[in-house]
Amino acid sequence: MLTAAQIRAARALLGWSQPALAKESGVSLPTIVRMESLLGPGRSSAANVDAVRRALEKAGVLFLEADDANAVGPGVRLRQDREG
Repeated sequence: MLTAAQIRAARALLGWSQPALAKESGVSLPTIVRMESLLGPGRSSAANVDAVRRALEKAGVLFLEADDANAVGPGVRLRQDREG
């Protein structure tokens, strides 16, 4: 499950603003703001969460899940071979 902190961290790694993420994902800015708040992405539709995740992954973000072998908890990192 994608977390609000992962979305914020992914944006920071890419140097994207909330409006940039909204544009790249096709999700409205108010939805991005809500997904990054304490409410988190759990209150958004699965389609919106998927669109945000796909946009960030396309830009080179890798999402680490809490149960990944080398992860202590959920996180993000950039692919080494990412474009840009």
